[in-house]
Formats: sequence, C-alpha cells, structure tokens
Amino acid sequence: MRVKRHILSGGALCSLTLLSLTGCAVSQPNNFKNSFLSPSPAHQTAAIVEPPRVAANPYYMRELPLVITPATDVPRGLPAADLRLRRAEDRFTAGRKLHDAGDVEGARREFDRAVDILLSAPEGMSDTPRFVRELEDLVDQIYRYDVEGAEQADAQAFDKSPMDDIIEMTFPVDPNLKDKLREEMRATVSQLPLEVNDAVASYISYFSSPRGRATLISGLRRAGRYRDLISRILDEEGLPQELIYLAQAESGFLPRAVSRKAATGMWQFIKARGKEYGLTQTPYFDDRLDPEKATRAAARHLRDLYTSFGDWYLALASYNCGPGCVDRAVQRTGYADFWELRKRNVLPKETANYVPIILATTIMAKNAADYGLEDIDPDPPLRYDTIEMSAQTSLDMIAVVAGSSLSEIRDLNPALLKSVAPAGYQLRVPKGTAGTVLASLEVVPQERRNTWKMHRVNEGETVELVARRYSTNAAAIFEVNGDFCQNLEAGDLLVIPVSAKSNRAVGRSAPARKASATPKRKVAQATRPTSSLTKISALRKSSAGVSR
Repeated sequence: MRVKRHILSGGALCSLTLLSLTGCAVSQPNNFKNSFLSPSPAHQTAAIVEPPRVAANPYYMRELPLVITPATDVPRGLPAADLRLRRAEDRFTAGRKLHDAGDVEGARREFDRAVDILLSAPEGMSDTPRFVRELEDLVDQIYRYDVEGAEQADAQAFDKSPMDDIIEMTFPVDPNLKDKLREEMRATVSQLPLEVNDAVASYISYFSSPRGRATLISGLRRAGRYRDLISRILDEEGLPQELIYLAQAESGFLPRAVSRKAATGMWQFIKARGKEYGLTQTPYFDDRLDPEKATRAAARHLRDLYTSFGDWYLALASYNCGPGCVDRAVQRTGYADFWELRKRNVLPKETANYVPIILATTIMAKNAADYGLEDIDPDPPLRYDTIEMSAQTSLDMIAVVAGSSLSEIRDLNPALLKSVAPAGYQLRVPKGTAGTVLASLEVVPQERRNTWKMHRVNEGETVELVARRYSTNAAAIFEVNGDFCQNLEAGDLLVIPVSAKSNRAVGRSAPARKASATPKRKVAQATRPTSSLTKISALRKSSAGVSR
C-alpha cells in the first residue's frame, strides 16, 4: 500500500542529510526542484517563489496569532545565492518565534518552507560547499526544535470556559430594547419557553457589544461542527432543540473547556455528575471531553431534572448549581418559580444569571437577522470513521497511516488525555480512512504500536537516512521490513523499530503534502502473518489514495 505523505520537517531533514552524505560534487536530483521555477540565466538574480502563508484559525478564542517575521530588507543587486539564503533565514526565524509561542505545527510549516527555499535552488547553486553547509546547519537547528516539540507533545491543552468571565456580572439595559424584544417574542417559535425581562435584556445588550458579540460569534461558528450531532441526540431524548444553546453558554462549544470550578467539557460536568451519567474517567481518557458521549449524558440529565421539577427554568438552574440547591431554595421560600427565587436572592449569583444568559443567547440566535448574526459561516460538521484499538497505539502512528496530522487526530478525539489510544478505545479517524488505518496497523506487532514508528518515505530518501532520523540503525529497519527496503519510492510506509528511549528523541510527523500525481500504495512487509499482507494487497487495488 503506497500513500504519499510528508513528514513534519522530516522529509526536508532527510533530504538535507542526503546532500551531506553524497558530497558537494553530486548535483541535486531534479525531483528536489520546485516545478514552477525555471532555471535562472547566468549572472541573473533568481526569482524566489515561496509557498503561501497560512492564516491562523480565527474560530478558536484561545489561539495565538500567527507570528511571521517581516522579510529582511534586501539590498538591490544582492547575489542570487545570498538572496535565497536570506529568505530561508527569514522563514526559520518565523518558525522559531511560532515555536516559542507554543504553535509547534505552525513552526514546522515555517521550518519546511525554509528548507524548501534552499532545496529549490537551481543547479550550480545548490551543489556548492556553501549551500551544503547552510543546509546542514539548518538541519541541526530544526532537529533540536523537533526534539523539544516531541518531548512536550503529551501536554494536552485545555480551554477556559468563556462563561467564567461574565457569569457573575451585570450589564446595563437599553430602555428601547425591551419593546423590541417583546415584538420579537410574538414571532418567535420555540419549544423552550422564552421570557423577556431586565435580566435577559441586559445579557442581550452585552452580547450585542463588541466583546460579547465576538464571544457569541466564535461559539456559534464553532457550533457548526456539532450541531447535527446535538440536534439528533436532543431529538432522540425528546428534549427542546433550543437546549443546544446551553452548550453555547457553558463552553462556547469547546470540547476541552474547563471552568474555574473544574467543570469539564462542552457540557461542563463535574466528576461526580459525569460518573453518575456514565462518563468514564481514566488516566488515558475522560468521557466528559467527548462531544457525543457528553451530549448524551447532558440530555439525559436535563430530562431527569425536568421530570423532577416540571419547569424548564428550574431544570436549567439545577443543571448549574445542582438539584439539591434549587430544592432548598424552593423549600425556604415556598415558591417553585425561578424568577421569584432570583428576586429573593436565594440562588447563587452565578445560577441567577445562568438562565438569563441561555435565554438571551437563544433569542438572539433565533432572530439572527435582527442582531447581525445571519451571515456567520459555521464550521463544517465533523465527519469521521470509528475504529476499535486492539492494542495501545500512539496517535502519531495513527496520523501517519491515515495520511493526516497529529493535531487533526487529537481534534477528532478530544477525550484522550495522552498521545496514545489505549486498547479497546473507540478511536475516531478521518472519514474514509478506517480500512487503511486498520490494515496498516496489522503490520506492526501489537506490543510495539506505542513505541515503534511508521514512516512515509519522501523523494530521495534511503533506509540509511530514515534510520538516522529515528536514531536507530539501517539493519534493524531491513530486518523488520525485509526486501521491501530495496526499492523505496515516495509514499511507501516503513515500519521503524525504535526503543522507548530513542522514541523521545524523534520529531513528530507533519501534514501530508499534496502530490502532483496520485501514488501507488504499498506497505512495507514486516514480520507479520500473511493474512495482514493479503488485506493490504486488496486495499491497494481498491483505492488509489487515502480518503480524507
């Protein structure tokens, strides 16, 4: 099975090493040339064409902006070689700043661009001792950053719950807003009862302000990923569809949101409540972070609360502070009415504002044109296949065989707490890749799937270069992969036997680069049963590339 995929800085890394091994007298292979660059005439400044810059994803509130170092002012008449080296240095500097800011994947994109600028140099320039020396220096620096990134890869990030900033605050009310809201209510159809008062109007005022609007739009845009899933589960549980906006209030649809009170996930479950509704928590995963499982648990919890109180506002208040808290407030006052309890200050301030926030969000979303929300372009729904892990497997290996990136696999599986999927875990992989992933994993011994690597071969790579990248030896790779190593082509998958110790010293894989032509598919023949290879052979005939 042959699938073409680029390794994060790895392909460039190995290509650079090849130059140093073969010596300066050997011309750079044609396949390293940038196809859209024609050879420069003698004594003429070479035109430098760089890949387009990738903008940061604006949907994530916590994402750091992409830091790009402005290109250095280049004096007119600078020789072509110096110009190319200067451009490569700019890209490396940009990557270093991204790395320092915590954007490891963005850093590797810039590192790859730096290498591409040098690798695309015309013949006569690229095989000079100076260029080879610059390439080797660049390799060493990128490798050091790659190692550091690998050691930090297990540190999974969490997001702050956006409601923490506003849940105990009050905001002024526009005196003209309440009349407008009453007119809107007459034309608004909702399964969840909607009510307009000063508390609701104050939060509509806030979400209409620049800061509140930015928070609201970010969440509504992100909701596109999960809207179909949430709508289906609410319908199956017989609940109002408007309860989707509870997730907007709780987390802004961030699956890994954590509040200052340690409520976790899109639906903000505390540990005890999560366990009560079947959300398993282990050292390897936390189901409170799983969008589908947490949505099902939240729907059942809300249904139980409504059954208990017979009133949706009291049910929502109970979701926030617990049914015992609301029960005590009702018993103390004799009023089973949320607004009366709020008026008498017998509910926590956070809970008193919680229901108005949900109602404000619901009213604005259902009257989007009135609040300038009709043109929000939602994120596309998540589409994925689910496979069961038969053994503990590193997510890095999954990403390589799926033709994906480590960040994409993590995004599909936010409940995982480490860079490994335990045996028995229902892992999500990009849509259409389940068969490819399962067949590819079969060539790796089960007990080695968390330590060994899978490597997708790049143009010009040899077994020796691959071995050097993974701090192992070529003989070990030959032993595991057999005669397959004799005729490597770009896109081939190699099984890399690495120890747990050396596993920490290798970089992660990068998003696949698009090939100009769809490659054949081939998986290295490891020391595994013939049945595995038969399945892979059939898979090779059925598809020309990894589906995404």
